Amino acid sequence: MAKIVRVQPEPGQESVWDYPRPPRVESTPERVVVRLGGAVIVDTVEALRVLETSHPPAYYLPRAAFPDGALVPAAGTSFCEYKGLARYLTIRTPDATAERSAWFYPTPSPGYEQLADYVSLYPAAMDSCTVDGETVTPQAGGFYGGWITSRVVGPFKGEPGTLGW
Repeated sequence: MAKIVRVQPEPGQESVWDYPRPPRVESTPERVVVRLGGAVIVDTVEALRVLETSHPPAYYLPRAAFPDGALVPAAGTSFCEYKGLARYLTIRTPDATAERSAWFYPTPSPGYEQLADYVSLYPAAMDSCTVDGETVTPQAGGFYGGWITSRVVGPFKGEPGTLGW
């Protein structure tokens, strides 16, 4: 395995290598806006961030912030050793469908109960996701749901060569 070279954060930035393992859940006052099918499907200042070593933050959005009918159950589950069993959702708008593009923890593991009424999504499956007006870059790799902004520095899990991290 190649040596991991941590990027030194500048003032106002965070290094994902300073995030804990197991992950931490924290509230954020940042304004999160998600667009799909040309429509704003979420606009909230009540998001949560899940911070885990080597990963950009995953933003979890209040289920109540999505329009009625936008979240449709999708096939499949996955298991996080920390947060528990995740179920998947398809996101639908009148003009677009993003299959299996979001997930949630119906009964989060102890310590992660805050996530019970929240949904996270893959930014790559949306038209755009912004945090305080900045467009998010999706975490590489397709499996992870991290949101990269100029506020965080890596290197990030999911990029080529990071499988063994």
